[in-house]
Amino acid sequence: MRGITRRGLLGAGVGAAAALGVAGCESAGGKSGGGGAGRAGDPGKGGGASASPIAKERLIGDGSTADTGKQPHQPDRPVPLEPGQTPPQFVVFSWDGAGEVGNGLFPRFLELAKEHDAAMTFFLSGLYLLPESKQTLYRPPNNRVGASDIGYLTDDHIKQTLKYVRQAWLDGHEIGTHFNGHFCAGSGSVGNWSSADWQSEIDQAVKFVTEWKTISGWKDLDPLPFDYRKELVGGRTPCLLGQDKLLPTAKKLGWRYDASSPGGHQMWPAKKQGVWDLPLQQIPFPGRAFEVLSMDYNMLANQSGNSTKGMTSRYPEWKKQSTEAYIAGFQRAYESNRAPFFVGNHFEQWNGGIYMDAVESAIKHIAGKKDVRMVSFRQFCDWLDVQDPKIVEKMRTLQPGQSPTGGWNTFLKSV
Repeated sequence: MRGITRRGLLGAGVGAAAALGVAGCESAGGKSGGGGAGRAGDPGKGGGASASPIAKERLIGDGSTADTGKQPHQPDRPVPLEPGQTPPQFVVFSWDGAGEVGNGLFPRFLELAKEHDAAMTFFLSGLYLLPESKQTLYRPPNNRVGASDIGYLTDDHIKQTLKYVRQAWLDGHEIGTHFNGHFCAGSGSVGNWSSADWQSEIDQAVKFVTEWKTISGWKDLDPLPFDYRKELVGGRTPCLLGQDKLLPTAKKLGWRYDASSPGGHQMWPAKKQGVWDLPLQQIPFPGRAFEVLSMDYNMLANQSGNSTKGMTSRYPEWKKQSTEAYIAGFQRAYESNRAPFFVGNHFEQWNGGIYMDAVESAIKHIAGKKDVRMVSFRQFCDWLDVQDPKIVEKMRTLQPGQSPTGGWNTFLKSV
């Protein structure tokens, strides 16, 4: 991946295989309208006030994490759709790696989420809480001890990551996992891992999150305010590889969803092996004859050939194209089948930060529209799980961009 350094990558090897496949493909396979908490069945509240003070806490293990009670800024309990009711437009913005490396992107999007009443999912890489001096504690499957295809963070950046992961949870966001070493190629690739390998990787990721005080020796820092073993109900694999062998382990662990499948379409989801399959999606790519995966890396791969520092003169054009791609994906679902819209990104500054600006513009465009709910994956699963399966299956018959015949009142009333 030319132009992407190990430390600068920050988890951005995502789709090195999958994304390039999409890049070479010439065919496509808020605050109102349900954005805020307090509305029955509305999992749209993710921002709220500043990080809430902890009224009580029960330290877990070595005190790296703590049970502080119910998570703040959560929505009311979801309710089933009524016959003939129009489904909400769910939008999930998710972040792979979810670490802070001094570029200010983690707090930037926490603040943006707060301003626009959005909940998000942050997929935390376990290695982002493991000091490089302790790297031999990581034993990645089918790779040498301490190996990683993404860089370890500096101690200061680990402490910043802890700060913002803590704030994210207190603001109502979900903390998932992006696993650890991010191996995308060769015999040690996650695409070759067995279900037992995934179990080992998950166990280690949980250990790094729940025992960071013992590992680092930083006893004076505040704990993360949640029980991670209970919090963790889903993830996204590195490079969008290995889902088939991950799913048996995910089901055994009681995970509710997996967001690793590449090249999904804008349709209502189904379960695989008892776990909700919530894939990144093919969305319109303005000015091109093919569609692009709904992730910053895939847009970069189609614009600057995998270089994170392309021709600066093209930055305005690429930013406009990326912004319009996100908005086109949203509008296509919103105006037709109301399929949930999933976006995956990284806290990166590729091509001058244009993809971060594009995501911000998309959030501002989406926020406040009628029936829109910007939620986390877990909150979306909460809603899915209370729906009549026949309703969800009927909505799954709608293809990308296909509106219900006779309108929603007619289409769903007959189920």
